Amino acid sequence: MSQVPLNELPATDIVRMISDGATTAEAVTQACLDRISARENDVKAWAYIDPDYALAQARILDGEETKRPLHGVPIGVKDVIDTADMPTQMESPTYEGHQPKTDAACVAILRAAGAVILGKTVTCEFAGSFPGATTNPHNFDHTPGGSSSGSGAAVADFMVHGAFGTQTGGSVLRPASFCGAVGYKPTYNLINRSGLMFAAENLDTIGLLTRTVDDADLLMSGLLNRPLSKTLPNDAKPRIGLCHTHHWDLAQPETITAMEDSTERLKFAGAAIVEITLPESFANLSKARNALNDFERSRVMADLWQNERDQLSENIAKQLESGTSMDYAPYRDAVTLANDSRAQLDDVFGDVDFILAPAASGEAPEGLNYTGDPQFQGCWTILHVPTISLPTHTGPNGLPVGIQLVGRRWQDETLLGWSRWVVQKLGIWR
Repeated sequence: MSQVPLNELPATDIVRMISDGATTAEAVTQACLDRISARENDVKAWAYIDPDYALAQARILDGEETKRPLHGVPIGVKDVIDTADMPTQMESPTYEGHQPKTDAACVAILRAAGAVILGKTVTCEFAGSFPGATTNPHNFDHTPGGSSSGSGAAVADFMVHGAFGTQTGGSVLRPASFCGAVGYKPTYNLINRSGLMFAAENLDTIGLLTRTVDDADLLMSGLLNRPLSKTLPNDAKPRIGLCHTHHWDLAQPETITAMEDSTERLKFAGAAIVEITLPESFANLSKARNALNDFERSRVMADLWQNERDQLSENIAKQLESGTSMDYAPYRDAVTLANDSRAQLDDVFGDVDFILAPAASGEAPEGLNYTGDPQFQGCWTILHVPTISLPTHTGPNGLPVGIQLVGRRWQDETLLGWSRWVVQKLGIWR
């Protein structure tokens, strides 16, 4: 048996070892619970966890003769996604003790595939910008990012092998970059959203936080009933589109270094680097994303705005007030711009295999009241393309800095294959 602790092994190894009889689901779950016990007082990644119930799930799996595709893999669930056996509380007093009757579709599918649903991870309030208590596991004085704060921190800190996040702006990729995890936001609506508390229906995407690209691929294969993506040959020579986006002036020195270093090393590995300049109209996508977010969120939360306003944070109250007072015309214009921009994506990609872009403005900021700027993620979120943050670099405070790869819509397996190749060439920050 490997000397690496079970909670630190990739999910792909866990599935193989359980299948081979080299370990048990109970042992893997206990290893995760031990890590949580040792670290949770500082990291504060979990909104709800019941160790006895987690172990009970694992023992049931260990009693099954037939091994399922994700047999025994512990998974965290962001606390805006419904679970039938655990409360879904949205990090809001208005949902304290709220118990859904059914699992969200994504939870039900992974549970049926043999995953152990370990617990609910901390989210910013209603997957917005008002943070919970979670800290960055590498420096407790720094933010883990948001709004999938607990998922990013728990995965990066070896508390769980993978976790669901959601992204309306940058809520999967930013915690991944800040915490040093792999953050994968699939093509819009690829993971079924039934059972998700919406923030903005035209943006919300359920995604994954894992420690390896292979683990993200494994979980997606279970969610979609598809084969694993292909491993590309080591000597593959991709055409990479280098895109700084319209937000390059926000890039801090460590992000600039990560982009420049990645470009040079991938070029040395045989890649052709093609500069991509986005159409000028794309500069307005972030403003359009904000309009979609405010307008649609104000409709989703109309009852809370009318009847529970005093229970909402100032952060989300400002968004709801903005969305409630917004005329329909600017919302319609934002939808139109988004649709028109998506229609130009084939021209933007041209003949490149994927786009390389900044994942975040820099390493995790100090302090827990601000989860970081979402611009480098949000401009791709509104375009509905699959994106992934890879933890390849380190900033001046020793914290991780990710890079972002962007693929064509509905070509997620291709993006995952190239992501695996990039990690082989660049390594990870640890």
